[in-house]
Amino acid sequence: MIKAYFSKRKFNIILSLSAFALMWLIWIIAYYGVQNDYVIPSISDTAKSFGKCLISVNFWLAFVNTVLRTAFSFVISFVLSVALVAIGAVCKPFNSFIKPFMGVLRTLPTLAIILILLFWTNPKVAPLIVTILVLFPMIYSQLNAAVSGIDEGIIEMAEVYKISNREKLTKIYLPLISPYVLSQTGANISLGIKVMISAEVLAGTYKSFGGLMQNARFYVDMPRLAALTIIAVLIGLLIDLCFSLIERATFKWSKKQ
Repeated sequence: MIKAYFSKRKFNIILSLSAFALMWLIWIIAYYGVQNDYVIPSISDTAKSFGKCLISVNFWLAFVNTVLRTAFSFVISFVLSVALVAIGAVCKPFNSFIKPFMGVLRTLPTLAIILILLFWTNPKVAPLIVTILVLFPMIYSQLNAAVSGIDEGIIEMAEVYKISNREKLTKIYLPLISPYVLSQTGANISLGIKVMISAEVLAGTYKSFGGLMQNARFYVDMPRLAALTIIAVLIGLLIDLCFSLIERATFKWSKKQ
């Protein structure tokens, strides 16, 4: 069984490396096919720009600003979602009341919202609000689906024994939905990073990751733009990997209990 596990894991690693090799090959083919550095930069020039970014103080300042905004947006979205789902868990009619609001938030056009927010706020605040508007309804839907998936028999048993709403939330709902929430957190934060960077580009946010991309586009610095894009992708992959490891460790720990 252990041998089969490691064989499967080795096979998955080989597939992942093959996918990266294929993307690298497509880049090379596209570069030599187009033969225009202003359209597709070379891998060597991109690698040089990648290295320059990592040793630049301005890059790390922009990186920290973007990550902090994303973290703040995620925390706000998560707290609001938990609060609304908790209310809906103990008061079922509330779910019907809040559903139309979530439907509206999910369909809001990001570009239009940024343009409107720029009239009301500034380029630093607008991306933060946009990211919340994207993450909040999605996290709420995930949590609500997790709560809805709890066995009704457990809830009925809690009502038979007259367990308080507070105990239902802390001893039934939270322990049962925690693994699902943890499995979605990495993907949600990765999406938040992507939305935040896109919003910063559109808003022209100063000293931000999106702002660096906007400057690279303005000066037609394609290698730098490609390097920043690769860094953004790597950040998302790293976040997903970290939370996957945390989820796996938590799952192993829970099985031992």
